[in-house]
Amino acid sequence: MTRTAVLIPCYNEEAAVAKVVADFLKTLPDADIYVYDNNSRDRTIEVAKQAGAIVRSEPLQGKGNVVRRMFADVEADIYVMVDGDATYDAASAPKMIEALRRDSLDMVNGVRVTDIEKAYRPGHRFGNWLLTSMVSWIFGSRFSDMLSGYRVMSRRYVKSFPALSAGFETETELTVHALELRMPILEIATPYKDRPEGSISKLSTFKDGFRILWTIIVLVKEERPMQFFSLLALFFVIISTALIIPIFVGYMETGLVPRLPTAVLSMGLMIVAFLCLTCGLILDTVTRGRREMKRMRYLNIPAPQTTDSAA
Repeated sequence: MTRTAVLIPCYNEEAAVAKVVADFLKTLPDADIYVYDNNSRDRTIEVAKQAGAIVRSEPLQGKGNVVRRMFADVEADIYVMVDGDATYDAASAPKMIEALRRDSLDMVNGVRVTDIEKAYRPGHRFGNWLLTSMVSWIFGSRFSDMLSGYRVMSRRYVKSFPALSAGFETETELTVHALELRMPILEIATPYKDRPEGSISKLSTFKDGFRILWTIIVLVKEERPMQFFSLLALFFVIISTALIIPIFVGYMETGLVPRLPTAVLSMGLMIVAFLCLTCGLILDTVTRGRREMKRMRYLNIPAPQTTDSAA
């Protein structure tokens, strides 16, 4: 029998968590519903227990820390991860699970669809588009809503996920992990609602946006070192060339080097450029080996059963 676990990370979601738990208990009656509390200062734990969830706690603050704990602790064949703010549609879960089992996928991403401006503010919508576009350009265009908090994942995805992030940037890490290992994935449109009264968003548009942007830069350095250090090398080459051209012209005209410190600086920058290129070449080899190890770890875990074989 296929085991399904619903994972709900929560922080101060007293006003919404009961509805989330009730909706998923109704939609997926055979699933285990886990609520992982992250140091809530309200009645989130009590309300979740009363609603029928299995409640556990993660003391390290941040959604990424909660995801790391959930993925490590919970044993299942199919994982449904959803935010505890009652904005995602529980009724879409069976369709997402069916798609994952039918095509033996590793992730089904719930793409948010809404006309409610309060639910999906223009700033958040633009930030999501910008960051998703950056990741698509660098790692591959397979996701249209990278920051969605609603995903269905296979066991081999969850148990091979390194979970290094601490905060909301974990969604970026989830996406890049699937793209880097070229996992079979799918996106399904799901209705997106505004929060219930009394529930407040924990996402800071600018603070968390910059953290996500920084995570993308770090992931590019870690997963695409040749491209990252090549761009750095090009940057230093351009500056070095711009500095040396006037000196070279002056030397050709007078036979003298009028600005020796600038010439030395230019030479130093060109050396740094070549060092960056060397670092890129070395780290690219290291990254390839690390990616192969992650791929082997991923392949050691059985693939999700298709609907036909499960029947």
